[in-house]
Order: sequence, then structure tokens, then C-alpha cells
Amino acid sequence: MESLQGIKQRFGIIGNDNHLNRAIEKAIRVAPTDISVLVTGESGVGKESIPKIIHHLSHRKHAKYIAVNCGAIPEGTIDSELFGHEKGAFTGATATRKGYFEVADGGTIFLDEVGELPLTTQVRLLRVLENGEFIKVGSSQVQKTNVRIVAATNLNMHNAINKGKFREDLYYRLSTIEINLPPLRERLEDIHLLFRKFASDFAQKYKMPTVRLSDDAVKILENYGFPGNIRQLRNIAEEISVVEENRNITAERLLRYLPNRGTNLPTVIDGKKSSTDFATEREIMYKILFDMRNDINDLKKLTLDLMKSDDSAKVQEENKKLIQKIYKEEPEISQEENHVEVVRINENYKNSKDYEFAETIDADESLSIQEKEIELIKKSLDRNNGKRKLAAKELGISERTLYRKIKQYDL
Repeated sequence: MESLQGIKQRFGIIGNDNHLNRAIEKAIRVAPTDISVLVTGESGVGKESIPKIIHHLSHRKHAKYIAVNCGAIPEGTIDSELFGHEKGAFTGATATRKGYFEVADGGTIFLDEVGELPLTTQVRLLRVLENGEFIKVGSSQVQKTNVRIVAATNLNMHNAINKGKFREDLYYRLSTIEINLPPLRERLEDIHLLFRKFASDFAQKYKMPTVRLSDDAVKILENYGFPGNIRQLRNIAEEISVVEENRNITAERLLRYLPNRGTNLPTVIDGKKSSTDFATEREIMYKILFDMRNDINDLKKLTLDLMKSDDSAKVQEENKKLIQKIYKEEPEISQEENHVEVVRINENYKNSKDYEFAETIDADESLSIQEKEIELIKKSLDRNNGKRKLAAKELGISERTLYRKIKQYDL
């Protein structure tokens, strides 16, 4: 069996990271079998090297090896590409065509970005994995194929399964053996090694001296997050090799080529929020609730004052201002919240010295905010001949809020 170092040299793999070595060793051990393999890892970590190792160390090495980027093929043609089609199966099918599973019979197919496959195609692929059978598009004849499938994805497959975007049974068929490649930010000792290799390659390609990093520049490079992993490092090395006249790169120079100056500081993973984010949201909610409480307290005081006033115009104006204050900005106070607070106001008022005075007030001057609001909206609509835009402007609220209130109160 070929040594680990020999495999690295043969397939151009740079690095001595333990996790990387374990992934390659796993690929070497599984290669002689026909077990399906799923290669996982972030975009740009070099997942395409693993299926090549598996194929060239297997008994299928003299047969075809086909790499298919599932995410680059349109959904309408993916079935035809993989399984072939019969003449006349669809518009433009002027001749019978063999698919990759027929062409690669006896060999290996590498399905890159397998998580992007449509659900209908996943069903067809599951059948191939289970019994080696497939049907061309537009045909009813079952065909057999003997291929080994190695798939790769940068998606979190368990999340994709939970969201209904990937079949659970297909995932377990593909991932009989799972090989994970670490991101570049976890391979600190390999970063400078990779940069030197890329810089040397580009120096030969463009026929110019090799760029070299200062000690400070190396430290900055090793502490950069590299969201694009090896692919991003390669692009940075190429850009510096072409652009920089001075072949000795300082830390200051290097920083110009690092987008956002990313670091290895902790980040949000898989959309999960940190405890700080939740604390901030909680503080915002508390502030909103306290503001609403202050509005209610103002409402209580205003209600008592207005009940003692015989000036109906003043009553309407003050209620108008109050409604503007409560409903002008989101989040708005719901009808249910209004009802609860009005009940509380009534209970508090019954215990006050002004309750006896309140009993003599006409029914039209009800304490209900909702009734006052309905009355004001109706009057404003009448004054503006039913024109909602003008009525909303007069009330000092948005048209959207007015439309919602009209619908809510069935006006």
C-alpha cells in the first residue's frame, strides 16, 4: 500500500495537520472496497482530492472517473445528464443520449455539491444506490449500472433533512463512510506552507521572482479566518505575486489583500445567536414594555381629566393626540392589550373619589379607547368624503395603520 506522504505528493496535497492526515488515511483504507463515501467540509477545503484518491487506489482505477457538479446543472436537465434520455423525451431531445451513470459503468462517479440535487433526482439516485438500476428520461426500460458513488457537500446535511430539502434515507446510503476535511483556520501550521507553495507555482507561471512574507506578515496570515479556505489563500497568493513589485511582503502590505481583515475570533455558526444577542433583544423588549406602561399611565391621568371637562372639542383633540402617540410607530398596542388596560383603568377609577362624578357622564363619553378611536376614524372619514389618505393624514397615522383599523372595526 502506498504511503501517506506518497499519496500527498501524487495528488498535490500540502499540509501536515493531523485531521487532514486522518482524512487521507481513511480514504486510503476505504478505497479497495465499493462502499459509498460522503466527503464533508466547508467550501474551498479541497474535497475534490478525496474521490480521486479513492478511485485511483481502487480496483476501478482503469475504468472511467466522472466528476459532476450537481449545483451547476439546471434542475430541468439534471436527470438527463445523470441518467440519459430517449429521443423525443422532451423538446430538444433530437437523439438518444447516454447519462453519466451509463458512461461510467464499472468506474466511479463523484457527485460534488450533492446537497443541491432536486428531490425528484434524489429518488432516482437512491434507486441506483440500492440496486444499481436506473431509467432514462422518456423510457420505461430499466437499465443496470455498476458504479461507485463518492459524494461531497459543504451543507449541514442534518439541517437540510430537517428542512425537507434532502432525503434522510439517501443521506444514510451515501454516508456509509463519512470523511470530513478541516477548514484552513484549524490548520494553522499549514497556512504558510501552502502560501509558499502557491507563491512558488505562480512565480514559475508568470516568470518572476517568488514573493516572501516577513515574520509579522506570516503571523497575520495565520490569524486570518479564511472563510474561502484554501481556494481563497491561493487567490491571495496569486494576486500578490502579480501585483507587488517588491517581492518581500510586509504585514502592512499583506493586510491590503485580506478582505475585512478576518481573524480566528469566535463567530456565529449555523445561524445560532450568542447570549449577548439575546440579552440585547431582551433589553429592547423591556424598553418597549416600559414605554407602553408610561403611555397607559398617561392615559389614566388624561381620562380622569377629560371626564371632568365639558369641552367636547378638547376631548376629541386630546383623544386624537393620544391615539397618534399610541399607534404611530410599531410595535403597536393590540386590541387585546387595549382591552386589558381599559379594564384596569376602570377598576382603578372605581376606587377613586371621582367615580361618583363619572357615573353621571353620558354613554357617548365612554372610557373605552376602542370606541373613541372608532368615533374619531368615522368622523375623519366623513369629513374627507371617505378618502383614506386624507383621513390618515388628519389623524396623524399611516395609511397602513388606518386600513388595518378600518378592517379591524369593520367600518
